Amino acid sequence: MGNMLGVMATRDAQRMADERGLDLVEITPNAVPPVCKIMDYGKFKYEESIKAKQARKSQKVQKVKEIKFHPGTDTNDFDYKLKQIRGFLEDGCKVKLTLQYRGRENAHRELGEDVINRVLEQLGEECFVEQAPKTLGRVLGALIGPPRRNGPKPRPAPAPGAAPGIHISVN
Repeated sequence: MGNMLGVMATRDAQRMADERGLDLVEITPNAVPPVCKIMDYGKFKYEESIKAKQARKSQKVQKVKEIKFHPGTDTNDFDYKLKQIRGFLEDGCKVKLTLQYRGRENAHRELGEDVINRVLEQLGEECFVEQAPKTLGRVLGALIGPPRRNGPKPRPAPAPGAAPGIHISVN
């Protein structure tokens, strides 16, 4: 690929880039010291757009399935819907749980909340609650997704006494 020129002052790096008729491009600004490359910036932008286009092309679209409940949902119906939810979660889909109150059911909203809480309790570690149960008008809704496997990776702390300047390589 390119030659590593090591850590140097920004002014010197910019002078080297100008001598070669290229640009000084900051690749990783958060590193200590920041990493820069001497390259043709127009070509770099074009390659980045191609990479972004490929990433969009291979991106997996997250599907949201909806399962509807009522406060009077019977045991067999409840078990069947729970089985459907588990299947959707295994396929990697998010599931929107909705419970709609009708007529006199509005007077006993705690029955509907119990149904949704029972679903979440039965699923336990099989799902990740993305949106807690929330009432909007006559509808109680929650959003769950497949369990999260890995969280964000921690960022390494900068080395104490790191040299000032930037890390340069030529492409």
